[in-house]
Amino acid sequence: MNWTALTVFICLFAAVTVIGFLAARWKAASLDHLHEWGLAGRRFGTLITWFLLGGDLYTAYTFIAVPALVFGAGALGFFALPYTLMVFPFVYLVFPRLWSVAHRHGYVTASDFVRARYDSGLLALLVALTGILATMPYIALQLVGIQVVIGAMGFTGSGLLGALPLVVAFGVLAAYDYSSGIRAPAMIAVAKDLLIYLVIIAAVIVIPAQLGGYGHIFAAIPASKLLLKPPVPGNLGTYSAYATLALGSALALFLYPHSVTGLLSASNRNVIKRNMALLPAYSLVLALIAFLGYMAIAAGVAQNPAYTAFFKQYGTNFAVPALLLHSFPDWFVGVSFAAIAIGALVPAAIMSIASANLFTCNIYKEYLKRDATPQQQARTAKLVSLLVKVGALCFIVFVPEQYAIQFQLLGGLWIIQTLPAVVVGLYTRWFHRWALVAGWLVGMICGTWMAATQGFNSSIYPLHMGSLTVPGYAALYSLVANFAIAIVGTLVFRLLNAPAGEDATAPADYVHDVA
Repeated sequence: MNWTALTVFICLFAAVTVIGFLAARWKAASLDHLHEWGLAGRRFGTLITWFLLGGDLYTAYTFIAVPALVFGAGALGFFALPYTLMVFPFVYLVFPRLWSVAHRHGYVTASDFVRARYDSGLLALLVALTGILATMPYIALQLVGIQVVIGAMGFTGSGLLGALPLVVAFGVLAAYDYSSGIRAPAMIAVAKDLLIYLVIIAAVIVIPAQLGGYGHIFAAIPASKLLLKPPVPGNLGTYSAYATLALGSALALFLYPHSVTGLLSASNRNVIKRNMALLPAYSLVLALIAFLGYMAIAAGVAQNPAYTAFFKQYGTNFAVPALLLHSFPDWFVGVSFAAIAIGALVPAAIMSIASANLFTCNIYKEYLKRDATPQQQARTAKLVSLLVKVGALCFIVFVPEQYAIQFQLLGGLWIIQTLPAVVVGLYTRWFHRWALVAGWLVGMICGTWMAATQGFNSSIYPLHMGSLTVPGYAALYSLVANFAIAIVGTLVFRLLNAPAGEDATAPADYVHDVA
């Protein structure tokens, strides 16, 4: 047991726990109303929204998995950089419209908007279920980050005893989420980001100095991991895989419920625009985080006998913890591991709150209790957020880790299928509601089938086009199938004069701002 690191870790964890409970008094309002508990009354300004979205999108799993991918696969792992740079202009142009229409009508979720836009309870239900389904394994994977650093400090074991620190951590998370709602992760995100920046700045200065400089680091990397493998005749190889991963991930990222929740909690649409201009600062940090994978190779951590058992248990996910243990004194290892763990709690909190919002607004109130009072809705959301956390905890404790990763892979394939209804719906109502349902179904089946053909071990599907093979992100390919069915279906349903329903929104709603 690394008692020094553990002591620092516990102290920092306790500090953010206090912050989480105090958050209930911040911008005080009645948390017995869903829009206050789940969206903080839509009152977050530019700075808090920046920290919230940063904590929401750049998770502990990012801190662990991105450099792990670079450590194992090399340059392909850097696809995360162009995709984060593509996503911000996309959100800048599109999602202020969602904020405006949601603010005008009091929508809490993207499914609320779909319900009103297309007059379709079924389509809204499918969007809600897709969001919850895609988010659950994402929450579970945040636990992987905590699990790895807890193991690195000496907590080892199997079954419930080995999972005890996770149970305690998520018990604390559940408590302050229940009492404070989204205000808790918003406040904790500030502390999380300060810790992350501190660790990264120290890492990019100290570790290269120990390894003889950046030149020595690059010299130690095998050539096969420095560049993407060039295409061969008849196969675009990693080039098309890299490009489609970046584009598909950019299109999918802000469709996740936790991303939408972070956006809708902003005080006005210009807060979203300003954040899309400021958030690329996180991409710089992400580049440095990814580079830790190369540092771990140069440091030779995989060959260190002290870490052999950990690499056997956690795979390449142990690369960053091993590098930190190798490079820093124990007290700073405690700071670093606390940053990773807190980086898991912030997105996990927002994800569970977002899932609870979806269930409450689009399942409970729509199908189970239409006359639910605001207090009943808030109470239901709080209870569901607890159940979501328990489900994620059971998932990671009782389901092998590789299955959690596979389900998260499917999450990206699934959530992107809501793009035609949500994103296109912000600009036009040309698509017929039944055609969107058919497109969603085909996209879900197609994407899942593509992942199944790869044994659920990869999201890259080798698409054969005559004599040319184009490996690409299955989510993007399945989205094309979704759009094709939606377009053809719309033309067919119009020929059949199928009722399209009434649009509850007006053109002015999409450019509305706070007076």
